[in-house]
Amino acid sequence: MQKYAKILESVRTTSPLVHQITNYVTVNDCANITLCIGASPVMSHAPEDVIDMTRIASALVLNIGTLDPKQIEGMLVAGRVAADRNIPIILDPVGAGATPYRTKTAEMLIDELPITVIKGNAGEIGTLAGTAAIVRGVDSGSVSGDKKMITQELAKQLGCIVVMSGAEDIICSGNRTLGVANGVPLMGRLSGTGCMAAAVTGAFAAAASDTLHGCAAAMAALGIAGEKAAKIARGPGSFKPAFLDAVASLTPEDLEASAKIIEY
Repeated sequence: MQKYAKILESVRTTSPLVHQITNYVTVNDCANITLCIGASPVMSHAPEDVIDMTRIASALVLNIGTLDPKQIEGMLVAGRVAADRNIPIILDPVGAGATPYRTKTAEMLIDELPITVIKGNAGEIGTLAGTAAIVRGVDSGSVSGDKKMITQELAKQLGCIVVMSGAEDIICSGNRTLGVANGVPLMGRLSGTGCMAAAVTGAFAAAASDTLHGCAAAMAALGIAGEKAAKIARGPGSFKPAFLDAVASLTPEDLEASAKIIEY
């Protein structure tokens, strides 16, 4: 697991600037988790501002949790700058499958931009893959069929890395597949842990020489922090600050010792 630990070390030493166009429900959580992992967040969505911001960023995270037309315009403008600069673009298709507007927006961003990583839950990834999926709101979803196969097929179809979060996270580049088995159920009882995972994935993608390994390291790091926080939390309310503290105090040695990453 040493190669994954080195990615966390790289995040901490380089502190990549992660430009995030995200939702107003979890924007503060995403900024804080980015700081806690050792990167630098900037949260800007106005089309008039995102060009200059993306020009200095190391990664771009697009999150469609609370959509509006102005924000979508900002995502497209920022995404084109990110493409010109060849920096990672992470898409979190929050709620894709819940409404036609969300699904069409996610599909449009995938068509218009060279997305590096798509990170979503089973329902969101299943929707984008064209598989029968159930998405209820923006925080839960399920899919019928083999999750690993669905993730692999979508990655091959789109030519990008796909991360399907769950009890075991599945990360696939098309010809390579990893599983991450870290984490605790309490993480699913907080709104925004998926959004935070996308933010951290942006930081790790910016710092890693191998983006697939960067995605796996990001998911494992948050899962390990969740395991640490759950040991002292009394419920969701006390879990959240404990989780942030655990992310901030996480060391490369913790990642090397505790990461449950399977290479299929």
